[in-house]
Amino acid sequence: MLPASLTKNDKKAYWLIGIFSVVVFSVVVLLGKFQLEVDLGFDVHIFAAANAFINATIAILLVAALWAVKNKQYALHKKLMLAALVLSVLFLVSYIAHHLLAGEAKFGDSNHDGLVDEQELMAVGNTRLIYFIILISHIFLAAIILPFILFTAYRALTAEYTLHKKLAKITWPLWLYVAVTGPVVYWMIHPYYR
Repeated sequence: MLPASLTKNDKKAYWLIGIFSVVVFSVVVLLGKFQLEVDLGFDVHIFAAANAFINATIAILLVAALWAVKNKQYALHKKLMLAALVLSVLFLVSYIAHHLLAGEAKFGDSNHDGLVDEQELMAVGNTRLIYFIILISHIFLAAIILPFILFTAYRALTAEYTLHKKLAKITWPLWLYVAVTGPVVYWMIHPYYR
């Protein structure tokens, strides 16, 4: 096992993780109420494509990190998990940029008028229900996973490996699900971007 990288201070960690999680959640919720009308000279949906790529990369890193820890390659595991955390921050910045600049797309809105009429509903059929099941589960888990990720990382960085392992058994599969369904959501919604 690796030595601690942080000095243990649970009270401070709880406050910092709690405040950061609430702020991030609040910013993401508020995104639905605002859209900037700015012409950047390029297709702002590049951010959505970047988000899908980042999520896919995070999924690969998570699987590689699991392999590393199972093979007792703890230093490699730590590097892979820290890379996944850094990419998650990059994802968050890109996600915010996309939603501020592009607004919301509606699944099935093939004529891009902001409405999904009866013909468009018939054209997408049950795919719309599947999309919303994946999207809602993705959003719900993405909303609640952040503090779990941060507490799991905190326990590892303070060398509390028993607690880290217990948390990781919950955090890892949820984080992987969010990372995998992100690109799936993008693949399903991208034809409806304006």
